[in-house]
Amino acid sequence: MRTLQQWFDSYAVSHQNPTNISIHYICVPAIFFSVVGLFMSIPSGVLNSILPHPIIANWAFVLLVLTLVLFYFRLSVKVGIQMLLFSAFCLVLNYVIAQYVSLVYFSLALFIVAWIGQFYGHKVEGQKPSFIDDLQFLLVGPAWVMYKLFGK
Repeated sequence: MRTLQQWFDSYAVSHQNPTNISIHYICVPAIFFSVVGLFMSIPSGVLNSILPHPIIANWAFVLLVLTLVLFYFRLSVKVGIQMLLFSAFCLVLNYVIAQYVSLVYFSLALFIVAWIGQFYGHKVEGQKPSFIDDLQFLLVGPAWVMYKLFGK
């Protein structure tokens, strides 16, 4: 497995343009947030009888725990904690949003708009998105943004 620095160095190659970086600071967390919302929208059936609260009795919680343990914390405890806090924020805010609007439609709309932003940013950059070479960059992107925003 690559180190955190190796992932970030590879990711940075196609993220040099200030406009693209600014777009990523908005769109990458938005995509992560919307994916959490989409997974929260999947009927959770059996999870409701195992887990005590709707914020954690859903497939997003299960996948986030696995992703945090198997990817983020293995890279770095600091990045793991940053992503844990962001993941918790995503779960709680998606839960609140679901009380007022259809979470699946809200998340789908946000997902589409954020990806349009991402592809525009890469057009400005003149580089293809990193995930085209390796899907793991879909997990590296949010960590890169959190790391840049909240300290090294």
